[in-house]
Amino acid sequence: MEEKTKLVVERVGVIGTKKKGQQIAETVSSSGIEVTIWGETDEQTERGLKGISESIDREIQRWGMTVSDKRAIMARIKATTDMADLADCKIVIEAIGINLEEKREILERVERACPKLEVYIIHVSTLSVSEISANSGISSKIVGMHFLEPVPKIPVVELVKGMNTEDKAVTIAKDFTRRLGKTSVEVFEYPGYITNRVILPMINEAICVLMEGISSTEDIDTAIKLGFNLPVGPLALADSIGLDEVLRRMDSLFHELGDIKFRPCPLLRKMVRAGKLGRASGEGFFKYEKKEEPY
Repeated sequence: MEEKTKLVVERVGVIGTKKKGQQIAETVSSSGIEVTIWGETDEQTERGLKGISESIDREIQRWGMTVSDKRAIMARIKATTDMADLADCKIVIEAIGINLEEKREILERVERACPKLEVYIIHVSTLSVSEISANSGISSKIVGMHFLEPVPKIPVVELVKGMNTEDKAVTIAKDFTRRLGKTSVEVFEYPGYITNRVILPMINEAICVLMEGISSTEDIDTAIKLGFNLPVGPLALADSIGLDEVLRRMDSLFHELGDIKFRPCPLLRKMVRAGKLGRASGEGFFKYEKKEEPY
């Protein structure tokens, strides 16, 4: 299996040029693997490469990387609008769709374009891998992965096996995550998996505490961050994820499980309707000088 895995990770395709796709492409390239990142248009691919470059520049400013590191990482990333350029990739990671229909459409296109595909990784946070791959001819090769943000820094990945996923695909996926320097935790396919099931109710409750006037935005985050030794407070975390994305995930869990603890706080809906989406819009529970690429 080790020899087979080495063949698989020579080049990886990444579908999607927004924030998640950028971070995954950077992470894969940083591990020494070549990457082909795909977008629908030249504008999307250019924005994707620019986003990766700016992300590395921020690390250079923090002394976390060097200019030489950047040159090596960027040299391993190729951008394309032609899915045929992914034909030789044996691992492809989808990080573009946010709903069932979009993910199924991309899956169909990749299945046609990538005859050598051995593992197709779907980035999922709440959706069902089995449902996405139900009518696919490569369902046995499909694995779900939940990459937490920021992808280059978070050392854990949730690995989700669909009902038709073969053990071979799971083994390759585990070996791949080790190559990325990450730990994979295998979870049963169930809405929200581990991380979203635990963290989203905390974020939602923090928003309710704010809505009820119990404390200020700053003090809520300070209490949770310092009280439980966390790197960031729940409201700042929500801004980083994107309030629209938090709402989408909460709605999905509430719909799937029917548990009132997943019912989105009214203030969250109000913020999203007002266009205050967090870092992506420049304002959420906190204000930000610079807008960031949306999820």
